[in-house]
Amino acid sequence: MDITMASDEVISRIKQLQSGGGKMNKKQIKQQEPELMRSALYYFPSWEHAVKNAELL
Repeated sequence: MDITMASDEVISRIKQLQSGGGKMNKKQIKQQEPELMRSALYYFPSWEHAVKNAELL
């Protein structure tokens, strides 16, 4: 598995999507931003966990 994003980049991108009103639906992210999904699942146990971490920071 090739991980191209650091954990802080994952959090930053999730925050960008949230602030832009983008959908945080796991299926949509997987289709539209597969690199983000792969990296998020590398650093966090689940997509939902990554989103919650981004909301807390």
